[in-house]
Order: sequence, then C-alpha cells, then structure tokens
Amino acid sequence: MIRPRPMKFVEIYVLSRDVDRVIEYLGRKAVLHLSQDDQSEDKKDQENTDALDRSEVIKNQLEQLEDIAGYLQLFEQIKASFSGELAQLPSETDIQFLQSLSTRIDNLRTRELEKTQQIRTLEETIHEARAFANLKAPFSNLDQLSYLTLRIGRLDPQGQEAVSKSLGDRAVIIPLDDGNKVVAASSRKGRFALDTELKKASFSPLSVPEGFTGVPEELLQGLETSLQQHKAELASILAEKQTLTGELEPVLQRLYNNFMLASIVEDLKSSLRSSKNAYLLSGWVPASELKSLVQELVALTDGRLSIRSYNPDERKKVLDGEEKVPVALDHGNFVKGFQGVVFSYGAPLYGTIDPTPFVALIFTLLFGIMFGDLGQGFVLFLLGLATSRKGIQALKGFRAYSTPLIAVGLSSMLMGLLDGEVFANEEILIRPTRIITGALTGHPVDRILALMPEKDSMGKLFIFFGFTIGVGVLINSIGLIINIINQITLKNYEKALFSKTGLAGALLFWYAISMAMRVILGRSLIWFDAVALAVPAIFIFWGPVLYRLLTHQKPAMEHGFLVFFMEGFVEILETISTYVSNTVSFLRVGAFALSHAVLSFIVFTLSTMIAKQAYVGPFMGILVAVFGNLIIIVLEGMIVAIQVVRLQYYEFFSKFFTETGIPYTPFRFQREVEQ
Repeated sequence: MIRPRPMKFVEIYVLSRDVDRVIEYLGRKAVLHLSQDDQSEDKKDQENTDALDRSEVIKNQLEQLEDIAGYLQLFEQIKASFSGELAQLPSETDIQFLQSLSTRIDNLRTRELEKTQQIRTLEETIHEARAFANLKAPFSNLDQLSYLTLRIGRLDPQGQEAVSKSLGDRAVIIPLDDGNKVVAASSRKGRFALDTELKKASFSPLSVPEGFTGVPEELLQGLETSLQQHKAELASILAEKQTLTGELEPVLQRLYNNFMLASIVEDLKSSLRSSKNAYLLSGWVPASELKSLVQELVALTDGRLSIRSYNPDERKKVLDGEEKVPVALDHGNFVKGFQGVVFSYGAPLYGTIDPTPFVALIFTLLFGIMFGDLGQGFVLFLLGLATSRKGIQALKGFRAYSTPLIAVGLSSMLMGLLDGEVFANEEILIRPTRIITGALTGHPVDRILALMPEKDSMGKLFIFFGFTIGVGVLINSIGLIINIINQITLKNYEKALFSKTGLAGALLFWYAISMAMRVILGRSLIWFDAVALAVPAIFIFWGPVLYRLLTHQKPAMEHGFLVFFMEGFVEILETISTYVSNTVSFLRVGAFALSHAVLSFIVFTLSTMIAKQAYVGPFMGILVAVFGNLIIIVLEGMIVAIQVVRLQYYEFFSKFFTETGIPYTPFRFQREVEQ
C-alpha cells in the first residue's frame, strides 16, 4: 500500500469480572495501540483497594518465583524464553504449587547454607589446630588461640545432639573414640554461648595432664572425619539441587509465563480509568481488524461490554493536534525488509504517502550501482538466504537484514554482469560478454560498461556519471511530488504551493534541469528561460504574503516588511543551494562505483602478479584474492550501505519528512516483557 492502513479509535467498557480475560485476549491478539483517554486522572477511582491488593500479591508471587529460579540458576533462561502465546492467567493450583515449591526450596537452601557454613568453620578449626599441633607449648594454652576455642570432656549422645541443635553453625561437636568423650570447638566470639550450652547439657570437662604439649592426633582425626562427613552431606544436597533443576525447568517456565502475564495485566489495569465495577480501555485499531475484534470480545464476555469507535477526524485530540494517529504499514516481504530504514528516521504522518516502497527500490538501485560485482553480489545474496526464516538458526538474530541482503545482492550481480567483474576478476566474463553483445548488436565488446579510466572509455565514464546525476534528479523529483501530495492531504496549502519543496520549488528545479540539459546538448539559452526561472522564484519569495491575501488574513506581512524581505531572500538562497547540493551529491554514486572498480582492479592485478611467482605463487595468489575480496565485501559493503542511507536521509527524506508520526505499537505480552 502507498498509504498507511486506515485506523479507528475505540473505547471498550468492560466489567471488572471480565477485565482480566479481555486484557489477556488483547495481549495475544496484539491489535490495540493503547491511548490515554480523554478523562482526567483525578476521575479515576482511587478507592479500588482490591485491585491494588491483587497487584501487590501478584508482584510478590512473581518475586518469589524469580527467587526460586535464581537459586536454581534458571532465571535468565526462563526470562529469555518467555512466551506470551503459551501463557495464561495463573490458576489456584498454580498459586498453591508455587507456595509448596517455595517452602521446599527454602528448606533446601537453608540446609545448603548451614552445611556450607559448618564446613567453613571446620576448615578454619582444622587449619588453626594443625598450626598448634607441633608447637612445644602446653595444651592448656590452646585457649589463647586467636580464633579457636576448644573444650574437651564427657557428654552423652543426647547432650551432643542438643548442643549441636542449639548452636547450629557456631560450634562443632567432635566425638572421640569413646562415644561419650567429645571435643567442642567454636570461634573465640562464640565461646560464651558454647560454655553456656555445654553447662546446660551437663558437660563434664576432662583435665589435661600437666605440661602436655601440642594437639592430640585423635582430635585432629576427629576434625578431619567430621569435615569429610559434612562435605559428603553437602554433595548430596547439591545433587538434590541439580536433580530439582532438571525437573523444575519446564514447570518454572510455565509458571513464569503465567505469573508474568498476570503482572502485565495488573500493571495495565492500574493505569486504566476504572470504577469499582468497570474499566475503560481505549486506543487505536486498524479499521480492517475492528469487526473481528468486536465479535471476538462479545463472544468472550457473553456480551457484557460496550464498544464505541470513531474515525480520526471525529476525535477532538487529533483535530486539536494533541494526539497523533499511529501509523501501521502493510507491505509485502520485499518492501517490509526496508521499513527499518524509514522508521530509524521517523514514522510518516498518518494519512500521508508511505515512502517505504520508494526506499526499497532506491536502496536496491543505488547499492547495485556502487557495488557491482557478480561474485561479491552472490555472496551477499547467500548471506541473505542464510539469515532468512528458513536459513541458519544460529543467524536468526540478523533476520531483519535478510531481505535487504538478497535485494542488494541481486542488484550487485546485475551490475557485475554489466561491468564484467566476478570476485574482482575482469577476464572471466569477457568471452560470454563478447558473444552476447555480438549477437545482439553486431559489435562485440569486452564489457558493456567500462568503469576503469581508459583511453577509449572516458566518454562512457562521463556518460555514467551523467546517469548518476539523472538518478539523483529522479529521486529528488519523487521526494518533491510526495511532499506536494502530502501537504495537500494535510491541508497545508501554503507549503504545497509556495514552499521550496512545494510546487513553486519543484517547477524551479525542473526548469533549471531542462536548461542544463539543453546546454549539455549544445543548444543555447533564450530570454524566456530567465522568465521561467523568475516566476517560481517570485512565488517562493512572495508566497507567505500571497497565501495570507488569498485566505483574507491580515496583515499580509505578519511581522513587517523587513522581516518578510529577509526571510524571502534567505529562502531563495537556501532553495538554490539546496537543489544544487542535492543534485551534485549523487555524483558520489558514480565515485563509489569507480572506487569499487579501482579497488577490485588492484586486488585482481596483485593476486595475478603473486600467482606468477614460483613454488608458492599460485597458493599465495589465491590467498590474496580471497582476502582482498573479503575486505571489499565487508569494508566497502558497509561504506556503500552508509552512503546509500545518507543519500536517502539527506537528499530524499528532507523533501517531505518535515514532521514525523508515531509507529503503530499494539499492546502485546512479548514486547512488554522485553521492555
């Protein structure tokens, strides 16, 4: 389509009991571009505490789920794999399962943390005990260690269990050979708690022989044995965690989808106008989708809703310029691939001409002219196929570039056939070109278009540069025509008739081009040429005054004669300089085509010279040819693409993109999560 899709503004009044299902449907349908309603925010019911409470509950449940997934190291994976298509609002069973799962994971996490801390305490205890083991100091001096506190004595198994349970990871109880004989160890900071609990459990200290030095080997062995037991228990806990991770991944993905959907629904509800019993959803819908939308919503709610629709010119905010109608474009695969070029500059205004089809053709044409090579173009074509929907999955992130790559690849291949280049080789196509041109014209030539400067080809080269200027004139003219039609559509008649990019500017440009063509063809100028140039220039200069007179606006010179004269004089100068620069700028198309031919000639000549060397010459020649072509494809390909985009933005878009619109971005769950 040459214009954006027609849009309708809709207001959907839905009961509170149905609003969740309606929002879920709209998120899947992805058809409603949400808009702020006409009512002020102070009319929103602030007493709807039930909705606020539910939003907080959903938020807590989602945080709980994210915490579980984070502990199992699955959060980033399930977040990246979110699917709005597979999601549904969480059921009571989902909520109960989440609670039980949370309890189970908390228990596992607590066990892991406790066991990890116990292992750390044991390792530090063993380290300090070993450091003291070989010292010739009395055992009684152990109490002076900087970290460790040791108590040796008798404690029955029930007391051991009670002390271990009370102190947790603050101390360790190490049984010795005799089941009732133990060594209790804690940090210096925890010695008071240790002594208190030991006293409660009827701990009987054992006296150490006077002058006994070092740490008993029995104690060290007990510490080591206890450490190994704790490590085995931790390994068992981690294995259980790993098993849970594998089992719960699909379950967590489903729960994340459902609770994320519920969170998005609640966030949207919190921004809507509502009362205790109803909600209002308003926004823009393509006119072609409105009928099916109404039918499906009526069926979904059993008719418990009200829908009103308006044309854009029936909406006060649009008429007052307070709101822009979102722009939805409808293109085939080829043109759709170039939408990114347009929208990176700005969306067209609703109701104006969609420039995307022109951009697709211009981009393809200019790239082919500047990057003509049959082999290199074929590589771009293959890259386009590889990044397509049916191409290599590893390249799916580049899918948006598939269509442009295929298009410019084919264009480059066609230009390569004309200038006779295949991977920078100028000899491969000579024979078939001579056969074809001989059969068609009776005069065989080595190549149809010779870009390399040669004695007998300079005339053709100048003709080629003239052709690129002609392409520039055509592209500028298309931009002018688009602008004139757009301004008439928007009822900006002054800009459509009297501006430098309106009808007056277009006539000035076209007549100046016709004069230049007559001079090039050897024909002389006549007196009428001055009149023909002066008339549109006068309309540009006097345009604002003429329009105000025609529309009966007073005063005719709004800001006085001096301001009017200065503005008109500057406008004339800007018009002339703009058209000259916009036209001459297209010489870069020929210049880059020539530079491509020269660079290809250098690569071909260098590889041929190296290939003639003895021994490794052929191999090195092939290597130079491959490496040289890679540089041309990657580096020059990027430069040419940038130049094509620059020509479109500054020479083409500047004619009619005086104001940008807003793109049609319907509410959908997938995009809400990505944002």
